[in-house]
Parts: sequence; structure tokens; C-alpha cells
Amino acid sequence: MTPPTFVTLHSTDLPPDQRFDWWCDLISHDVAPVRVTSDHAADFRASAGAIDLDTVQLTTMEFPALSSARTPALIRSSDPERYELALIVGAEMWISQGGNDTLMGAGDLVMWETSHPYEGGALDGPAPAQAIIVHLPRSGLPLPSGKVDTLVAGRMPAGGGIGAILAAYLRTLVREAPSMALQEARKLGAATLDLALAFLAHLLNADDRLQPETRQLALMAQIRAFVEHNLGDADLTPRAVAQRHHISVRYLQLLFQRQGTTLTEWIRHRRLEHCRTDLADPALAGRPINAIAARWGFTRAADFSRAFRTAYGMAPRDFRHRD
Repeated sequence: MTPPTFVTLHSTDLPPDQRFDWWCDLISHDVAPVRVTSDHAADFRASAGAIDLDTVQLTTMEFPALSSARTPALIRSSDPERYELALIVGAEMWISQGGNDTLMGAGDLVMWETSHPYEGGALDGPAPAQAIIVHLPRSGLPLPSGKVDTLVAGRMPAGGGIGAILAAYLRTLVREAPSMALQEARKLGAATLDLALAFLAHLLNADDRLQPETRQLALMAQIRAFVEHNLGDADLTPRAVAQRHHISVRYLQLLFQRQGTTLTEWIRHRRLEHCRTDLADPALAGRPINAIAARWGFTRAADFSRAFRTAYGMAPRDFRHRD
């Protein structure tokens, strides 16, 4: 199966005196034309990756301190008419647009749009700036553009809720993109767009503007994140999960049934996967097996041993001491 388009380019593949101009041309083409200045222009060490997920495109960037500006003249010459939703991964960055000014650090989400002037950049630090950018069309979004515009150049919460889910998802997506097949990429492209829309709609209190499928995907992402965070709780039951998300147990069961499983089966699977990881970790070789099982919610050693053998074909002790 043909893999999706995934290309990472490095300025260090060029002579030092060509690197900065190369970077400026690349960003102008992949994001939007901007005017860039940098104290590191003489030997500009940067990289950029492009990920084509069919329904949505992502750009990854790593670069030293710089300043950029998108001027009215550049907008008149070329405008992709997009919102750029970015996860900041590395050094501090800043953005100014529409009367908003924001300083962002690693883990922050931020958005700007290409049809109006803006300024931005990265500050000098011990590590380069890094960002993952999701390109969203200004037209065609199921959200009122006037309201979406109020979000530009403002820090968006990513420490919890749907923001944290989106941030973790983007990091995983970039990490796994090189090995994805085309069919996987198409599915993930739709999921990426739905998560981004759900995040923006949540900030705007406009969840009712989303398609039912988008709301359902966002709900499932929140449920899975909650379960992962609470796997060690032996009282993690379908009723507890349903109450936490203000839905009925019946609807919760239906959501997982559509995924070809049940919540109970999925919880058991994730607990076993964590136990297997811990049993294979040399740093945890001295920790008793029953302590590892209890850490991930297995309160009865016999039940854990039986479930582990069924899943992996051997007892936990044999798995830990395998060659």
C-alpha cells in the first residue's frame, strides 16, 4: 500500500550561505508568504516536515530564534485563506494579530489566520523552537468565522480537557506518520479535523454547530483519555465513566460497540498492555508482579495471571524472564 506524503527537509543539506533563503522560500510556500529576519541567518539550522492526511495537512517546523511578519502587501500577493492552529513544542514563541499579543511556551496551543497582517517569532533559548501546525480553511468550517477570528493570537488551554487530548494526539500523529499507510492516513485526517473543530467549538461554546459524528469522536477521545488516566483505579466501572461524562451507561456501551468492543474489554486490554510494558522494563525487575498488577487496577493476582495468559500466551512470570 502506498504510504502517505511525508517529507522532512533539513537546511543542513545545503551550504550555510543558502540555508536561510531556502527556509524563507519553504515557509512562504507551505504556510504563507512572510518576511523573516534572524540573527542566525548566516548559518540557519532548521527543518520542516509536511504530512498530507488527505482531508487536512500538517506542517512541522524546527528553527532558531527569528522574527516574521505577514504584511498587507504579502497578503495581496498570495493568501491561502487559512487558520493555522499550532502546538508549540520547543522554545518560547510569540504572536501578534488582531490586537492580541501572546507569548507561548512548550505545550501551548495558538492560532492565527493568513488573511490579515500578523507578526510572530521565536526567542533565543537552550533549545530551538518547534511547532506542529494544522492547516484549516477559513471557508467551509461549521463555525461562525466572526467568532473564530476572536481566538487568533490568544493562548489556548492545552493542560486539560479537549485541548490536552488534541495536543497529545498531534504529538503521536507526527511520531507515527512516517510508518502510516494511505488508508490509515485518510482515517486520521478526518479524525484530526474533527478534533481540531471540537476544540475550537468548545472554546466558542458552539458545540451545537458540529456534526453529530464530530461531537461523538470528541466525546470518545475524552472518554479514552479519562480511562487512561484512571486505569489504576479498581473502581473504574462503566457506571463511573458514564457519570463522569454525563451520559447513560447504555449510550456509553453503544459508543464502544460501534468500535467493535466494550468498555470493559478495552479497559482490560489497556491495563494488560501497561502491565506487559512494566514487566519488560529492566528498571522494574525488582518490583513484585502483584504490585505491578495492582498499579494498573488488577486487585486479584489470580485474575491478572489468567487474563495475562489468555492475552499473551504465557504467565506473567514467564514473560518477565523470557530470553
